[in-house]
Amino acid sequence: MVSSEFARLWMKISKDWKSHLEDGLSPALTEGQLNVLELLLQHQPMKPSDLLAYLTTTPAAITTLLDRMERGGLVARSRDDGDRRIVWVTVTEKGEAEARRGLALRDAYITEALDKISSHNQQLLVYLLGKVAN
Repeated sequence: MVSSEFARLWMKISKDWKSHLEDGLSPALTEGQLNVLELLLQHQPMKPSDLLAYLTTTPAAITTLLDRMERGGLVARSRDDGDRRIVWVTVTEKGEAEARRGLALRDAYITEALDKISSHNQQLLVYLLGKVAN
């Protein structure tokens, strides 16, 4: 059956991806932290609650993740000048450098994987995955 073969291959790709990223990013960064840094670089400043729309997690988990990232010097939190209840999160210089390193690692891994197939098949794969994802 095609669905079971797809599931088997998808799990293998996901496991290999996660393992490669975690090994390459450690000890300064995790895959989840890289995802947050990437989001912040695209949309900063952001409120912690804004991250919920992009991440599949809970508000408590985001708070814990941001706490860890702030202790690691990757992000900074600041209170809004007009409304002290609002907290803004931005990427620090260290966070930006780690994000660049992480994104380069991720892109190199993807490029290496996709280089196994032709350019036409790469485009077809992206097209078909887009159909499945949407």
